[in-house]
Amino acid sequence: MPIEMQRRKELDRSISGLFEMRRRFPDPALEGVVIDICGYRETAAGHFRNVEYASLTVPLVISFAEPFAIGLGRTPGDNDRFASFAAGLFAGPVMIESFGGACCIQVNFTPLGARRFFRLPMSGLTDSMVVLDDVLGAEGMALREQLGNAPDWTARFDLAEAFVAARLESAAETPLEIAWAYDRIIASGGRTRIASLAERLGWSRKHLADKFSDATGIGPKTLSRIVRFNRALGLSRQPTADWADIAADCGYADQAHLVREFREFAGETPTALSVR
Repeated sequence: MPIEMQRRKELDRSISGLFEMRRRFPDPALEGVVIDICGYRETAAGHFRNVEYASLTVPLVISFAEPFAIGLGRTPGDNDRFASFAAGLFAGPVMIESFGGACCIQVNFTPLGARRFFRLPMSGLTDSMVVLDDVLGAEGMALREQLGNAPDWTARFDLAEAFVAARLESAAETPLEIAWAYDRIIASGGRTRIASLAERLGWSRKHLADKFSDATGIGPKTLSRIVRFNRALGLSRQPTADWADIAADCGYADQAHLVREFREFAGETPTALSVR
């Protein structure tokens, strides 16, 4: 691979003396399935804390060292330790802690891509972390060993991409109706009416909700709310952001409505987030 292409595909976000973090954008053949692949290794003792807000990312984490402490919507406890696992969508903040000895690779899937890759109803992963052998069986454990023995992050990324591509070769395609409805929700910023989608498809709202639960793990209404929240969050990071304007632009009934959604999906008010 030419050096310039390598630089475009992989980003180094390491902080010397604390951790290594590498990120690869996937091959175009995996577009719509994989968002990115990340490598992470802590290089100093300490207590690392991170909060991830509600998103449409389905991670597969394969660990080679100490587990993470993870709490859904709360601070993790002593028993909330997870090493290699897949996590479904969660409509709230996720608190992640590590203690200086973590090392892992993480493949981040789109919801529809995860359904194809795991070949399981995504409702089985919703609001939970499911251990590696329960979602990928012996194949997953063999992959973990290969990744752990690989000489560097680039080799690990290559192995992970090849593994995903191989599973997709025999995976069922996303039903066209679900792909269309999902794309409409994304393109509208979460503002399209669910009743209109069901009507266009000739389905009842319950049937649409059941199909979305299988394909993404959540119903179309919850998915729309997460899309809308993330759009508002993105707009809030602009230098001239105004919360009243953001609320109106994103389709919230009023600013109070936006505040309630931020409390649910981020665990904090918009004002608290804006000062970070």
